[in-house]
Amino acid sequence: MAESRIKLSKKDRLAVAWRSTFLQGSWNYERMQNGGWCFSMIPAIKKLYKTKEDRAAALKRHLEFFNTHPYVASPILGVTLALEEDRANGTKVDDAAIQGVKVGMMGPLAGVGDPVFWFTLRPMLGALGASLAMGGNILGPIIFFVAWNLIRWAFMWYTQEFGYSAGSKITDDMSGGMLQYVTSLASIMGMFVLGGLIERWVTINFVPKVSTVKLQEGAYIEWDKLPKGAEGIKQALIDYNDKGLSLTSEKVTTLQDNLNSLIPGLAALLLTFLCMWLLKKKVSPIIIIVAIFIVGILGHVVGLL
Repeated sequence: MAESRIKLSKKDRLAVAWRSTFLQGSWNYERMQNGGWCFSMIPAIKKLYKTKEDRAAALKRHLEFFNTHPYVASPILGVTLALEEDRANGTKVDDAAIQGVKVGMMGPLAGVGDPVFWFTLRPMLGALGASLAMGGNILGPIIFFVAWNLIRWAFMWYTQEFGYSAGSKITDDMSGGMLQYVTSLASIMGMFVLGGLIERWVTINFVPKVSTVKLQEGAYIEWDKLPKGAEGIKQALIDYNDKGLSLTSEKVTTLQDNLNSLIPGLAALLLTFLCMWLLKKKVSPIIIIVAIFIVGILGHVVGLL
């Protein structure tokens, strides 16, 4: 008699969703939200895998790096639950496929979570609650607390269910390579987003002066000739913003200015590639972080950075 298929029940998925509210409970600088992610997956792993070895292997693969907005992690959890369920039932879903889908989805979704929740929904509900509270209405903080958590929880639950349904369809046609296609597409999108963030989040500034050029009269603001008080400040702002005059009588060119004239963000890109190479060589992320701190401090002391 064929063994029946192992299926995650609604109760199992609810347990995962509830645990996901503590996604950032063990946040760390090496692998970010991996502890909270693994904690969320435990009910499903216990249901899907029966041996100690299989459960340990599942926990280990979910302790890899993970970081996204805590609420939009839910659809990623849903897809991962479906992939784990299919794997437990014999479908050929390897560790790389599961991790690839997670990494590929977490980057794009993180860019959605912040503007929707932190910059739109929460300020709107906060403004509503504050306006009521300022009028002496006790319902102000209550409405904010209840509405925020209802919306948050509803979003997390239904998007997890949506991800679970979509994830089940991914592995329906393994012969057509659908899982491999989705994994590759998600990985490419994730790397594209992370690559775009390098210029924004990685900053290196080489401060040594390369040249100092004396500007001609009329090319800079002559502070001693400005009117006194607020009128002088106003005139200086007009000269700087509208006329493009320099704030000083000398133009100083630094090493960073020369690098920016060639390829803006080149140093940051090279540093990122170096970190990726070190990670590929199995160097601990903690060691890399400490080394960057030390190099940055020493570079500032000697006047390089």
